Amino acid sequence: MKRTPFYHLHQAAGAKLISFGGFEMPVQYEGILSEHKAVRQAAGVFDVSHMGEFLVTGKGAKDFLQKVTTNDINQLSSGKAQYSIMLYENEPGMRDGGVVDDLIIYSFSSEKYLLIVNASNIEKDFAWLMKHKPSDVALINQSEELSLLALQGPRSADLLQFLTNEPLEDIGYYHFKETEVCGVPMILARTGYTGEIGFELCFENQYAEKVWQVLFEKGKDFGLKPIGLGARDTLRLEMGFALYGHEIDHQTTPYEAGLGWVTKPDKGEFLGKEAAVLSKKTPNKKLVGFKMLSRMVARQGYEICNLRGETIGAVASGTLSPMLDVPIGTGFVTPEESTLGNRIMIKVRGQMAEAEIHKPPFYKKTAANETTK
Repeated sequence: MKRTPFYHLHQAAGAKLISFGGFEMPVQYEGILSEHKAVRQAAGVFDVSHMGEFLVTGKGAKDFLQKVTTNDINQLSSGKAQYSIMLYENEPGMRDGGVVDDLIIYSFSSEKYLLIVNASNIEKDFAWLMKHKPSDVALINQSEELSLLALQGPRSADLLQFLTNEPLEDIGYYHFKETEVCGVPMILARTGYTGEIGFELCFENQYAEKVWQVLFEKGKDFGLKPIGLGARDTLRLEMGFALYGHEIDHQTTPYEAGLGWVTKPDKGEFLGKEAAVLSKKTPNKKLVGFKMLSRMVARQGYEICNLRGETIGAVASGTLSPMLDVPIGTGFVTPEESTLGNRIMIKVRGQMAEAEIHKPPFYKKTAANETTK
């Protein structure tokens, strides 16, 4: 099993470690509830170095990425990042239009890009991209060379500004700068997976311990805490963000998963386009959010029924929302049962529990709670 450069620091911090995406990763430190609230109310640091990084360069780099991703690369300029999806087409055992992976693309120029992909998909993503890569494009897997930390929360910018001379107000959402933080050269991106203001820091492995120690030394004044995968999942689910293997997979198109906003058929041809567009016109399932009407928590794979007891789908993700203190989740149901406010039944450990279809995000900024962006 692989380990990130921060492994010994997680051990020293008392983390509970689990297997995730082929890595030994911290699932929690002092507890999911307190870690979740730290990110919503102050600041937290996630080790996400298990994610993959691919460098794409060459004269054909832009056209290549335009062909293999759903979003429009033409909207990217130097210093901008983009969330996108890769789709299968004519791949044995895979559904045409099904998701290979979701990813973030950093644009340095029309001939240089960095792709951030999911940890569990690194090898298959690289092989799939190599299969479709033209001769005028170079593809390098840098996943073993780079560390990645996510600093998230309403106080993250205040903390980070003490550690860099870069004016953080100049870095817009889904933009990045090549700069120095903690005296270390890195890519500093205004991105994240929590719904809070935050940044992601990408740098060479040799600087891992220094960056971690400087962050937490200064972070004491800002309520900074280390955050595990457990709270990362509850935070993303409160916002309704997709997770590969749950809301998206090789059998699900982006339109079925509510990700039509990053699928741009008008941009021209791309792999999986025809099947994806067809699924939009004639969907056989649709992703919905739901809130349980009891304290019972639905988990992935649990059966979803209508009020007549007929099976209409299955749960994709489910948890107890730490901020709302109610069970929430996502699931795929038939299009005719997907109306907002519709009541559904979920089979939880042999019992039928009622839920109501709700549009994410589940947790929103209110006058009484100013912690969410």
